[in-house]
Amino acid sequence: MNYSIYLLPDCITFIFGLCIGSFINVCIYRLPREDMNIHHPRRSFCPACLEQLRFWENIPLISYIFLRGRCRSCKTSISLRYPLVELISACFAVAVSLKFGLTLTGLIYYILLSSLVIITFIDLDYQIIPNVISLPGIIIGFIASFYLPGMSGQESFLGILIGGGLFFLIAYVFVKIRGIDGMGMGDVKLLAMLGAFLGLKGVMFIIFISSVIGTLSGILVMIQNRSFTLQQKIPFGPFLSIAAMLYIFWGEVLIIKYVLWLRGI
Repeated sequence: MNYSIYLLPDCITFIFGLCIGSFINVCIYRLPREDMNIHHPRRSFCPACLEQLRFWENIPLISYIFLRGRCRSCKTSISLRYPLVELISACFAVAVSLKFGLTLTGLIYYILLSSLVIITFIDLDYQIIPNVISLPGIIIGFIASFYLPGMSGQESFLGILIGGGLFFLIAYVFVKIRGIDGMGMGDVKLLAMLGAFLGLKGVMFIIFISSVIGTLSGILVMIQNRSFTLQQKIPFGPFLSIAAMLYIFWGEVLIIKYVLWLRGI
Protein backbone atom coordinates (compact mmCIF):
# COMPACT_ATOMS: atom_id res chain seq x y z
CA MET A 1 0.00 0.00 0.00
CA ASN A 2 1.28 3.45 -0.94
CA TYR A 3 0.92 5.43 2.30
CA SER A 4 2.35 8.58 0.68
CA ILE A 5 -1.05 9.16 -0.94
CA TYR A 6 -2.64 9.41 2.50
CA LEU A 7 0.17 11.53 3.95
CA LEU A 8 0.19 14.05 1.10
CA PRO A 9 -2.74 16.17 2.38
CA ASP A 10 -1.16 16.35 5.84
CA CYS A 11 2.17 17.37 4.32
CA ILE A 12 0.50 20.14 2.34
CA THR A 13 -1.35 21.27 5.46
CA PHE A 14 1.92 21.24 7.42
CA ILE A 15 3.64 23.42 4.80
CA PHE A 16 0.66 25.78 4.80
CA GLY A 17 0.94 26.02 8.60
CA LEU A 18 4.66 26.83 8.33
CA CYS A 19 3.89 29.71 5.96
CA ILE A 20 1.21 31.07 8.27
CA GLY A 21 3.68 30.67 11.13
CA SER A 22 6.06 32.99 9.30
CA PHE A 23 3.30 35.60 9.13
CA ILE A 24 2.55 35.03 12.83
CA ASN A 25 6.19 35.86 13.59
CA VAL A 26 5.79 39.14 11.72
CA CYS A 27 2.70 39.97 13.80
CA ILE A 28 4.43 39.09 17.08
CA TYR A 29 7.37 41.36 16.25
CA ARG A 30 5.54 44.30 14.69
CA LEU A 31 2.15 44.67 16.40
CA PRO A 32 3.53 45.94 19.75
CA ARG A 33 5.73 48.51 18.01
CA GLU A 34 4.34 51.93 17.19
CA ASP A 35 6.84 52.64 14.40
CA MET A 36 5.73 49.77 12.16
CA ASN A 37 2.81 47.53 11.28
CA ILE A 38 2.29 44.26 9.44
CA HIS A 39 2.22 46.13 6.11
CA HIS A 40 5.21 48.42 6.61
CA PRO A 41 7.98 47.75 5.99
CA ARG A 42 6.82 45.29 3.37
CA ARG A 43 9.92 43.08 3.40
CA SER A 44 11.29 41.21 6.42
CA PHE A 45 14.61 42.30 7.87
CA CYS A 46 17.19 41.35 10.47
CA PRO A 47 16.29 43.04 13.79
CA ALA A 48 20.01 43.46 14.60
CA CYS A 49 21.49 45.01 11.44
CA LEU A 50 18.19 45.91 9.65
CA GLU A 51 19.41 44.20 6.47
CA GLN A 52 16.48 43.17 4.29
CA LEU A 53 16.13 39.43 3.85
CA ARG A 54 16.32 37.82 0.46
CA PHE A 55 13.54 35.44 -0.53
CA TRP A 56 15.60 32.34 0.17
CA GLU A 57 16.39 33.64 3.66
CA ASN A 58 12.70 33.87 4.47
CA ILE A 59 11.61 30.30 3.77
CA PRO A 60 9.90 28.99 6.90
CA LEU A 61 12.06 26.62 8.98
CA ILE A 62 14.35 25.73 6.06
CA SER A 63 16.08 29.13 6.02
CA TYR A 64 16.83 28.91 9.74
CA ILE A 65 18.48 25.51 9.25
CA PHE A 66 20.33 26.61 6.11
CA LEU A 67 21.66 29.78 7.80
CA ARG A 68 22.53 27.78 10.93
CA GLY A 69 20.52 30.14 13.07
CA ARG A 70 22.52 33.26 12.18
CA CYS A 71 21.95 36.35 10.07
CA ARG A 72 23.78 36.12 6.74
CA SER A 73 24.88 39.75 6.96
CA CYS A 74 25.88 40.45 10.58
CA LYS A 75 26.13 36.86 11.89
CA THR A 76 23.91 37.70 14.87
CA SER A 77 22.10 34.66 16.27
CA ILE A 78 18.50 34.35 15.15
CA SER A 79 16.10 33.62 18.01
CA LEU A 80 14.97 30.00 18.19
CA ARG A 81 11.48 31.40 18.68
CA TYR A 82 11.07 31.99 14.93
CA PRO A 83 11.25 28.33 13.83
CA LEU A 84 9.43 27.30 17.03
CA VAL A 85 6.45 29.51 16.22
CA GLU A 86 6.43 28.20 12.65
CA LEU A 87 6.42 24.63 13.95
CA ILE A 88 3.62 25.37 16.42
CA SER A 89 1.55 26.89 13.62
CA ALA A 90 2.20 23.90 11.35
CA CYS A 91 1.28 21.41 14.09
CA PHE A 92 -1.94 23.29 14.81
CA ALA A 93 -2.81 23.25 11.11
CA VAL A 94 -2.39 19.47 10.93
CA ALA A 95 -4.18 18.91 14.27
CA VAL A 96 -7.16 21.02 13.20
CA SER A 97 -7.27 19.24 9.83
CA LEU A 98 -7.27 15.82 11.49
CA LYS A 99 -9.98 16.73 13.99
CA PHE A 100 -12.30 18.89 11.90
CA GLY A 101 -11.23 18.13 8.34
CA LEU A 102 -10.71 20.72 5.62
CA THR A 103 -13.93 22.49 6.58
CA LEU A 104 -15.09 25.98 7.48
CA THR A 105 -15.13 24.87 11.13
CA GLY A 106 -11.49 23.83 10.92
CA LEU A 107 -10.54 27.12 9.25
CA ILE A 108 -12.30 29.17 11.94
CA TYR A 109 -10.58 27.28 14.75
CA TYR A 110 -7.21 27.54 13.04
CA ILE A 111 -7.59 31.32 12.72
CA LEU A 112 -8.48 31.46 16.43
CA LEU A 113 -5.49 29.30 17.39
CA SER A 114 -3.14 31.44 15.27
CA SER A 115 -4.46 34.55 17.01
CA LEU A 116 -3.82 32.95 20.40
CA VAL A 117 -0.22 32.17 19.44
CA ILE A 118 0.32 35.85 18.58
CA ILE A 119 -1.34 36.97 21.81
CA THR A 120 0.66 34.52 23.93
CA PHE A 121 4.10 35.63 22.77
CA ILE A 122 3.26 39.34 22.79
CA ASP A 123 1.87 39.05 26.32
CA LEU A 124 4.98 37.18 27.45
CA ASP A 125 7.23 39.90 26.03
CA TYR A 126 5.29 43.08 26.82
CA GLN A 127 2.45 42.05 29.16
CA ILE A 128 -0.09 43.50 26.76
CA ILE A 129 -2.81 41.96 24.61
CA PRO A 130 -3.27 43.97 21.38
CA ASN A 131 -6.75 45.44 20.93
CA VAL A 132 -6.25 45.02 17.19
CA ILE A 133 -6.72 41.27 17.75
CA SER A 134 -9.11 40.98 20.69
CA LEU A 135 -11.71 43.63 19.77
CA PRO A 136 -12.26 42.57 16.13
CA GLY A 137 -12.02 38.98 17.43
CA ILE A 138 -15.17 39.49 19.52
CA ILE A 139 -17.15 40.52 16.44
CA ILE A 140 -15.63 37.81 14.23
CA GLY A 141 -16.28 35.18 16.91
CA PHE A 142 -19.93 36.20 17.18
CA ILE A 143 -20.40 35.96 13.41
CA ALA A 144 -18.51 32.64 13.31
CA SER A 145 -20.78 31.19 16.02
CA PHE A 146 -23.57 30.85 13.44
CA TYR A 147 -21.38 28.44 11.44
CA LEU A 148 -19.78 26.40 14.25
CA PRO A 149 -21.36 23.12 15.33
CA GLY A 150 -22.89 23.26 18.81
CA MET A 151 -22.78 27.05 18.83
CA SER A 152 -25.36 29.76 18.23
CA GLY A 153 -25.60 33.51 18.39
CA GLN A 154 -27.20 33.27 21.82
CA GLU A 155 -24.47 30.99 23.15
CA SER A 156 -21.81 33.31 21.74
CA PHE A 157 -23.44 36.36 23.30
CA LEU A 158 -23.59 34.64 26.70
CA GLY A 159 -19.91 33.74 26.33
CA ILE A 160 -19.02 37.36 25.62
CA LEU A 161 -21.22 38.69 28.43
CA ILE A 162 -20.17 36.21 31.12
CA GLY A 163 -16.54 35.92 30.03
CA GLY A 164 -15.78 39.59 29.68
CA GLY A 165 -18.20 40.66 32.42
CA LEU A 166 -16.93 38.21 35.04
CA PHE A 167 -13.29 39.08 34.50
CA PHE A 168 -14.13 42.78 34.51
CA LEU A 169 -15.88 42.33 37.85
CA ILE A 170 -12.89 40.42 39.27
CA ALA A 171 -10.51 43.15 38.08
CA TYR A 172 -12.74 45.88 39.50
CA VAL A 173 -13.09 44.21 42.91
CA PHE A 174 -9.33 43.54 43.07
CA VAL A 175 -8.57 47.20 42.43
CA LYS A 176 -11.06 48.29 45.09
CA ILE A 177 -9.67 45.89 47.70
CA ARG A 178 -5.94 46.02 46.93
CA GLY A 179 -5.69 49.43 45.31
CA ILE A 180 -3.65 48.00 42.40
CA ASP A 181 -4.42 46.39 39.07
CA GLY A 182 -4.44 42.62 39.47
CA MET A 183 -5.74 41.86 36.01
CA GLY A 184 -5.41 43.94 32.88
CA MET A 185 -8.31 44.91 30.66
CA GLY A 186 -6.53 43.02 27.91
CA ASP A 187 -7.36 39.76 29.71
CA VAL A 188 -11.00 40.87 30.00
CA LYS A 189 -11.24 41.53 26.27
CA LEU A 190 -9.41 38.29 25.44
CA LEU A 191 -11.87 36.21 27.47
CA ALA A 192 -14.75 38.03 25.82
CA MET A 193 -13.24 37.09 22.45
CA LEU A 194 -12.88 33.48 23.50
CA GLY A 195 -16.47 33.51 24.74
CA ALA A 196 -17.59 34.73 21.33
CA PHE A 197 -15.96 31.74 19.62
CA LEU A 198 -16.47 29.03 22.26
CA GLY A 199 -19.61 30.05 24.13
CA LEU A 200 -20.51 29.95 27.82
CA LYS A 201 -19.37 26.37 28.37
CA GLY A 202 -16.03 27.14 26.79
CA VAL A 203 -15.63 30.24 28.97
CA MET A 204 -16.28 28.32 32.19
CA PHE A 205 -13.78 25.63 31.13
CA ILE A 206 -11.17 28.27 30.26
CA ILE A 207 -11.61 30.15 33.54
CA PHE A 208 -11.20 26.96 35.58
CA ILE A 209 -8.24 25.51 33.67
CA SER A 210 -6.38 28.82 33.27
CA SER A 211 -6.78 29.51 37.00
CA VAL A 212 -5.29 26.13 37.87
CA ILE A 213 -2.39 26.52 35.44
CA GLY A 214 -1.83 30.13 36.48
CA THR A 215 -1.79 29.28 40.19
CA LEU A 216 0.68 26.44 39.74
CA SER A 217 2.89 28.59 37.51
CA GLY A 218 2.79 31.43 40.03
CA ILE A 219 3.88 29.10 42.82
CA LEU A 220 6.75 27.79 40.70
CA VAL A 221 7.87 31.35 39.86
CA MET A 222 7.81 32.34 43.53
CA ILE A 223 9.81 29.25 44.50
CA GLN A 224 12.33 29.88 41.73
CA ASN A 225 12.73 33.56 42.63
CA ARG A 226 12.53 32.85 46.38
CA SER A 227 10.11 35.73 46.63
CA PHE A 228 6.79 34.77 48.20
CA THR A 229 4.80 37.89 47.42
CA LEU A 230 1.57 38.65 45.62
CA GLN A 231 3.14 41.69 43.95
CA GLN A 232 4.82 39.69 41.18
CA LYS A 233 3.25 40.27 37.78
CA ILE A 234 2.67 37.21 35.65
CA PRO A 235 0.95 37.63 32.25
CA PHE A 236 -2.35 35.75 32.31
CA GLY A 237 -3.01 35.80 28.57
CA PRO A 238 -0.89 32.70 27.89
CA PHE A 239 -2.85 30.70 30.49
CA LEU A 240 -6.15 31.73 28.92
CA SER A 241 -4.78 30.80 25.50
CA ILE A 242 -3.54 27.38 26.63
CA ALA A 243 -6.91 26.64 28.26
CA ALA A 244 -8.72 27.65 25.05
CA MET A 245 -6.44 25.40 22.99
CA LEU A 246 -7.21 22.49 25.31
CA TYR A 247 -10.94 23.15 25.01
CA ILE A 248 -10.88 23.23 21.22
CA PHE A 249 -9.27 19.80 20.95
CA TRP A 250 -10.28 17.95 24.12
CA GLY A 251 -12.79 20.14 25.96
CA GLU A 252 -15.81 17.85 25.72
CA VAL A 253 -13.83 14.77 26.73
CA LEU A 254 -12.17 16.50 29.68
CA ILE A 255 -15.49 17.89 30.94
CA ILE A 256 -17.10 14.44 30.80
CA LYS A 257 -14.16 12.83 32.60
CA TYR A 258 -14.25 15.53 35.29
CA VAL A 259 -18.00 15.09 35.86
CA LEU A 260 -17.57 11.32 36.10
CA TRP A 261 -14.70 11.79 38.56
CA LEU A 262 -16.87 14.04 40.74
CA ARG A 263 -19.58 11.38 40.76
CA GLY A 264 -17.03 8.73 41.66
CA ILE A 265 -17.64 6.74 38.52
